[in-house]
Amino acid sequence: MSTGVVTAARVTHRCGGVDQIAAASPESQERAVTELLTVPEIEEAYVLSTCNRVEAYVVGADHAVGRAALEEFFAAVDDEAVVSTDHDESLRHLLRVAAGLESVLLGEDQIIGQVRTAYEDARDADGIGSMLEAAITKAIHVGERARTETAINEGVVSLGSAATRRAANEVDLEGATALVVGAGEMGQLAARSLAAAGIDELVVVNRTVSHADHLVADIGTETEIEATAAPLEALDTVGSRADVVVTATGSETPVVEPRHLGGTAGADADGIEQVVVDLGQPRDVAPAAAGLPSVRVFDLDDLESVTEETREQRSEAAREVEAMIDHEFDLLCEQYKRARADEAIAAMYESAERIKEREVETALSQLEGEEGEAHREVVEAMADSLVNQLLAPPTKSLREAAAEDDWSTIHTALQLFNPEFEADDRPIVPPSIATATTGEATNGDPPIGTAEDD
Repeated sequence: MSTGVVTAARVTHRCGGVDQIAAASPESQERAVTELLTVPEIEEAYVLSTCNRVEAYVVGADHAVGRAALEEFFAAVDDEAVVSTDHDESLRHLLRVAAGLESVLLGEDQIIGQVRTAYEDARDADGIGSMLEAAITKAIHVGERARTETAINEGVVSLGSAATRRAANEVDLEGATALVVGAGEMGQLAARSLAAAGIDELVVVNRTVSHADHLVADIGTETEIEATAAPLEALDTVGSRADVVVTATGSETPVVEPRHLGGTAGADADGIEQVVVDLGQPRDVAPAAAGLPSVRVFDLDDLESVTEETREQRSEAAREVEAMIDHEFDLLCEQYKRARADEAIAAMYESAERIKEREVETALSQLEGEEGEAHREVVEAMADSLVNQLLAPPTKSLREAAAEDDWSTIHTALQLFNPEFEADDRPIVPPSIATATTGEATNGDPPIGTAEDD
């Protein structure tokens, strides 16, 4: 188990706007992890980058090391938009993210897949060690439990479906023509949500047309609507005739310009002919499009009314998830403590094993006769019994010390039983763990791979 601490920083829809999140967004999650690992004393790193959050978690010798690395990572973002957290708060926040409690849309399903993908990217960049492995796998477990054991994800479950709900509040989707720009995960969710809302025609525009082809083929099989794919260049012709436009690309610059919009259908009572929902991060729609008299443009910040409605519906389920997170967080803290105690226990057993082997060989060399193998079995059994009996009490004491945050005892045990553990090595427990709420540790068990106590 790593002896460092977790430090994290983030820019999300709660603390920064679309532009701040765009400024924080890395070229890729894997490359961002690689960048963080180049900082001296950063042992592990994990970066989660989505349309409404950029979060970075690092493991370092202390929080000062972690904060310095993260300040550089978020250097392009205004300080007031960045939230920094120390060990316990960082771990608890990660559990909340995976459970959907920190999402724009409370309980949405997409985030848990994004947490998994970021985990794979970090692992590919060699950023996952024992500390983050335990934290992220625990977060994924919590996210799965939240969605299978509570009603946190009932109803609107993604930003794609939230975009459809937002559009439906402005125009009648029954019989409408919808345009989706982008065939990635968010674009797929939006396209399927629009198709289920009763539109007559769906056009999916994407830079790589084959990706759009696959999406419209699936939707065409599942529904009776007319679904077609087109390249980005087709925006000049298909953009103006759509009643609803939803954009969700990964482009660094806007792909939808005012000339692509305008609408051709009859205007409603407010003179609105076309609704555009921009889910892009950075923005997919040029800001000037909002000035068109017959077009109404919404971005991620404008989905709050839809998400607030969902939040109220899911408030009871959210309380259940909060209790679940409290319990799982306590288990994670206990897991860290147990691992640190087991490090000292393993060193203790290894030291005893070396002594046992030496003494067994000495005893056997003093025995004579042809029954040497039988003598060996008897002597080794006696030695194993002695080792287990001698080490059972300190094993129990070390685990109790870990449960009670008595890290000086654990540190001393490592010095006594591990010849490679120097007296001036740093403490083996993060300072913040000393404040964590803990349960009762399991006492008296030898570490995996050792003989059971008699």
